[in-house]
Amino acid sequence: MSAPVLVVMTRWPASGRCKERLARSLGPSAAARIQARLISHTLTVAQSLAQHGQLHLHIAISGAGRKARRRWLCSLPEATISEQGRGDLGNRMHREVLRARSAHPGAPVMLIGTDLPDLSPRDLIRAIELLQNSPLVLGPSRDGGYWLMGLGAAPAGAPRWPFHSIPWGSEQVFHLTWERACQRGLTPALLDARNDIDRVEDLEAWMA
Repeated sequence: MSAPVLVVMTRWPASGRCKERLARSLGPSAAARIQARLISHTLTVAQSLAQHGQLHLHIAISGAGRKARRRWLCSLPEATISEQGRGDLGNRMHREVLRARSAHPGAPVMLIGTDLPDLSPRDLIRAIELLQNSPLVLGPSRDGGYWLMGLGAAPAGAPRWPFHSIPWGSEQVFHLTWERACQRGLTPALLDARNDIDRVEDLEAWMA
């Protein structure tokens, strides 16, 4: 199996451009600092695997200009980077899968965010292992969504159904994705559940 593409989807960690729900409680500057820490942790984990050829790393970012993206890329020699573009989360995720499969035909694709303070290399290695035998891998999050989606090796293109007409940000995301997969005869392989950082109460375990 070709090395998978890991797409890290994130927002630029600038005051007023990220973590809106945290910003309402803590202020935009504090929310941006938290975002920067989360991004740094996620990319450190991902880079450790990219450096050993276990995955191709791509960062899809929103809220950053071309010059900022170029400066950032200089510190990430293992990665490629692009602007997420317009549309809801589903459209942006679908676009990134298409981009990844265009650059690496036939390779599995994994999508994650940067709200995962407990992410470890082993989490991603386990996802890669599951993708060897499953066309769909999900890492459920405790808020009803998922922290990772993995799509198995396939020809160029990407299925539309995991991304279309999903109420993103709701407690139904994981359930609907699972239901749609089963309707197509697929039983997703599951990773361990994780908690992500969206609200002040999510910070308690992380800051303890």
